Amino acid sequence: MSKFGIISRGIFKENPTFVLVLGMCPTLATTSSAINGMSMGLATMFVLALSNLTISLVAGQIPSKVRIPAFVVIISAFVTIVDLLMQAYVPAIYAQLGIFIPLIVVNCIILARAESFASKNGAFDSILDGIGIGLGFTLALTMLGAVRELLGAKSIFGIKLIEGDGITLFVLAPGAFIALAYLMVLFNMLKKKVAK
Repeated sequence: MSKFGIISRGIFKENPTFVLVLGMCPTLATTSSAINGMSMGLATMFVLALSNLTISLVAGQIPSKVRIPAFVVIISAFVTIVDLLMQAYVPAIYAQLGIFIPLIVVNCIILARAESFASKNGAFDSILDGIGIGLGFTLALTMLGAVRELLGAKSIFGIKLIEGDGITLFVLAPGAFIALAYLMVLFNMLKKKVAK
């Protein structure tokens, strides 16, 4: 597979949110606004790319009995770096995302990519896979956050577009499920049309 193919697969064919339906907890919990969704996606992409790189380099040295715990330790190191960087440089976003930054450690997207791709492929391809899956996740979270923010607060990225009150439902948890369902249907319909 080409290098571009590895990246584009994570965005379209294996989009973690819209196609594989992985990582639903941060997807639904952190997307009350476009900036929150984008920030969570970028933090996850950073962890994905660097943990994939590290796991691809050391996978052959890890005994199979402790493979998953070793992967979790590697992922935890990069999550700690992201957590501390966000706390220091973007405290407002860090306060919004709260506990969901440390919970990146147990995000099934990262563990799945470590097990299914990084442990079986070279370093460069593993970084590209992490970037591709991370971009797909970031795209999905940003889109979901933008839709919820537009319908719930009539703004995008904090910029008020329409005066008046929005539909409160979309700021709440049920609105996340409704918006996600419609975006998944739309994404998969467009993907099928492009494939033809």
